[in-house]
Amino acid sequence: MKIDKNIVLIGFMGVGKGTIARALSKKIGVFAIDGDDMIESYANKKIKKIFEDDGEEAFRKIEKDLAKFLENEVKGAIISTGGGFYKVKNLNKIGTVIYLKSSFDKIIDRLQNSSNSEKKFAKRPLLSNLQKAKELHGLRDKEYEKKANFVINVEDKSADKIAKEIIKILNLKR
Repeated sequence: MKIDKNIVLIGFMGVGKGTIARALSKKIGVFAIDGDDMIESYANKKIKKIFEDDGEEAFRKIEKDLAKFLENEVKGAIISTGGGFYKVKNLNKIGTVIYLKSSFDKIIDRLQNSSNSEKKFAKRPLLSNLQKAKELHGLRDKEYEKKANFVINVEDKSADKIAKEIIKILNLKR
């Protein structure tokens, strides 16, 4: 299948953007691109290391450059983004934005119950302090909603079910 616009998945870190992108990719047969993977490839280091070595500001600069690249060079793909990617100015020019919404507690439960839980927490530097992360989630929730074309509540749903919901709201057929 060919889709006219990119599908951009936004939401808090750990909500399952990459997992859902892969499930959707499998269903509609278009490539899924992981923004964080692209940043790590570009910087030749893990996101945690970018934060440690260069700081959050340097990371956000790379994110901004990635957003320009995605807008200008990528068409017809599913893009899973980092938790703060929604702040890029050209977000809606990249594609149709879908906010994958979940409570903070459900996100933490999801991460803790995954088979590689330690790795999932380790790769997210902003989750090292859960109280601060919860406050950040509270601040971002409304901001995500404002930026999104569509909001999908992902709590207690499989990636497959969420992918089907996205297909339905975007009126996609394989």
